[in-house]
Amino acid sequence: MDRRLFLSLAALAAVPAVAQASSKGGDAKTATNSTYLALGNLLGTTTRVDGRRGVLSVDVGLDVPDAALRKRAEQSVPRLRAAYVQIVQSYASGLTTGQLPSPDYIGQALQRQTDAILGKPGARVLLGAIIVN
Repeated sequence: MDRRLFLSLAALAAVPAVAQASSKGGDAKTATNSTYLALGNLLGTTTRVDGRRGVLSVDVGLDVPDAALRKRAEQSVPRLRAAYVQIVQSYASGLTTGQLPSPDYIGQALQRQTDAILGKPGARVLLGAIIVN
């Protein structure tokens, strides 16, 4: 199947879902009251078992129940991402060949950095998938 045709069909299939979501006015209000702040994937390079370069991918989010601290966290997303990427990259470069990443160490390091950047504790780091490819 031609790629353009596939993309066109995918866009047409999404139209009813978008129209249905925009017709519900109450859902937009609850989405802004969420305590979860997604920061996405953080990547760092490592060495795979066969000696080639690999990628360590860590999915990170924050749970910030306090509204004032959540606002500060939303404003600090670029600083948080920069600090997180630095931690993940330095950790990934130190992994030996075939070694599994430690979610405990990564989570503690990211939590310390979060508390330092936000100025006080209250935001909890949530780790999703940790993948070495």
